[in-house]
Amino acid sequence: MPANLTYKRHADLVDRMANALGLDLEEKIMEGKLEIDTLGDAVLRCTGCTDPTACEGWLATVEGVAPEAPGMCRNVDLFELLKQGKHV
Repeated sequence: MPANLTYKRHADLVDRMANALGLDLEEKIMEGKLEIDTLGDAVLRCTGCTDPTACEGWLATVEGVAPEAPGMCRNVDLFELLKQGKHV
């Protein structure tokens, strides 16, 4: 998969995971809780995932707001900090 498509796929996965956790990344950026560079780093971390299909499968099963990201998520710590209202 060309690099641009890979990046877009993983940017979408990061956004979908955040939404599944009840987080609005755009809102967090506007609130000053999330730096744009940190979001970019999160997407790059996601591109290092060896099984994005498992993430897509997990996301497909989420109903409502999930209490936490699955352990396989490379951004689980970031999402937890955002849920706690921390600046990252």
